[in-house]
Amino acid sequence: MQFGDGLFETIAVKDGAPCLWRRHMERLLGGCSRLGIKPPDIHQLRQEVDREIGKAGRGVIKIIITRGPGQRGYRPQAESQPSRIISFSDEPSFPEQVHQRGIVARLCSTRLGWNPALAGLKHLNRLEQVLARDEWNDPSIHEGLMMDAAGRVIEGTSSNLFVVQDEKLYTPDLSRCGVAGVMQGRVIEIAEELDIPVIITDISLQDLWVADGLFLTNSLIGIWPIRELSGQEFSLDALPRNLIDAVQERGYSLS
Repeated sequence: MQFGDGLFETIAVKDGAPCLWRRHMERLLGGCSRLGIKPPDIHQLRQEVDREIGKAGRGVIKIIITRGPGQRGYRPQAESQPSRIISFSDEPSFPEQVHQRGIVARLCSTRLGWNPALAGLKHLNRLEQVLARDEWNDPSIHEGLMMDAAGRVIEGTSSNLFVVQDEKLYTPDLSRCGVAGVMQGRVIEIAEELDIPVIITDISLQDLWVADGLFLTNSLIGIWPIRELSGQEFSLDALPRNLIDAVQERGYSLS
């Protein structure tokens, strides 16, 4: 764990159950496979999660899976047994009516390095995000957008980005870096059900400045429209309200 050798999932709890459980587990197991970490028994893991939730109706479950204890040095131990940490916390407090009023975001100067071998994974090495989030203390700013080494816009410090242009959705290509979000995937799925085209592609800063609208997603916030980015205002009228409403209504399904 001291080398960031592991994965984690942050899962919303509603009505006493972990939301989007199957999707979170698919990402977790896929990450274990890519990192060569012995995967957990999902049935046992769910029992442990349910015990941690207890009688709480709402909150957040965090699951951490590490390769396990080893000797000094970087070489993984062939017989190491993975460790897992499960914790429950209260539901985070977000601004009132944020889904209607939107949020203020900024651009971060900290860049994301390229590493296709780790791209998409929710691994434990989040130093880039820590440095980016440390760039501001203004409570009116709710998120910061991060670029890669070539200046492509990749994601927020803890969210995925969607650009609205000509009634289409564009979301960044995460094949070089970034985290493939569970809610990002759910939003893409719901958008396709609503016949809203979704295009995965490289996104430049210029693409942001000329966009009809912008919004962010993650498993806890659902969708956050951006009303202002680094001083530039964006209209919320161009955002697909039917998509936002659908995500709020059924984006947190138990599967």
